[in-house]
Amino acid sequence: MKRLLVLLAIIGLFSSARPTQRLWVAIGDSITYLNEHPKEAGDRITKGYMTMVTEKLPHFKYVNQGHNGWTSGGIAKSFGKLGVVKADVYTIFLGTNDWWQGRPLGRLIDYQTNTGNNTVYGSFRIIVDSLRALNPQARIVLITPMQRVDFVYLFNAKNNAYGSYKPKNSQTLESFANAIDSIGRLERFPVVDLYHNKALRHEKLVKFKQLKNPQTGTYENYPYPQFTDIPFTPGVDEYPYPPEAVDMTYDGLHPSDKGYEEITRQLVKVLKKI
Repeated sequence: MKRLLVLLAIIGLFSSARPTQRLWVAIGDSITYLNEHPKEAGDRITKGYMTMVTEKLPHFKYVNQGHNGWTSGGIAKSFGKLGVVKADVYTIFLGTNDWWQGRPLGRLIDYQTNTGNNTVYGSFRIIVDSLRALNPQARIVLITPMQRVDFVYLFNAKNNAYGSYKPKNSQTLESFANAIDSIGRLERFPVVDLYHNKALRHEKLVKFKQLKNPQTGTYENYPYPQFTDIPFTPGVDEYPYPPEAVDMTYDGLHPSDKGYEEITRQLVKVLKKI
């Protein structure tokens, strides 16, 4: 009988030490979407941050709610149609497309008073309220946008955008990151601040951009910030980010495996505490 009690105690000890299974829904844009779609990255990635996180934290099971090119406004507007499920943890990784599309950032009071979907602050309020309606006890984690350099789409160079080293529509991408951080501080949500992560600063995103020297017409490899002043003509010039240019991103915007590993490291630190 005594041996049986000891055995049951040991079993109970190991059972209590086993982490509780958690369902995690990751809400985001293409950086999130690409997790299961390496072909759409020209096989320049093997997996995204959700797969990497769950490899390190196997008690988490994820659902990918990443949507190519979407803003926080698009997510807020269409939330009811997206099929977002009840979960234990939600991450919100948005903002870079809001910045590029010139959406008004607004002010924190837009979030506090729920002024609607006309500003980024207002959009985040709608998203947060929608998640709370699904599960009031769920943990919500915010992720700020990364810095970005000149994005050039791998399959269509006419789809391109300059980086966050200068404003768009008189707004900096950093102001969007700071806004998301302010929401986190207000709500006491954990915030993974990728924008101010030194491993993801502009200089680290690509090793170089391959462009024609304006004087000689020959291709040269220009590091950041030199390449920001060199013209690129889509449809005429060669794709400016060959494989050897890949660093933290593979196209100036979307993370490479190395970039996803850094995002994973920061997110795991937060999720371990949940």
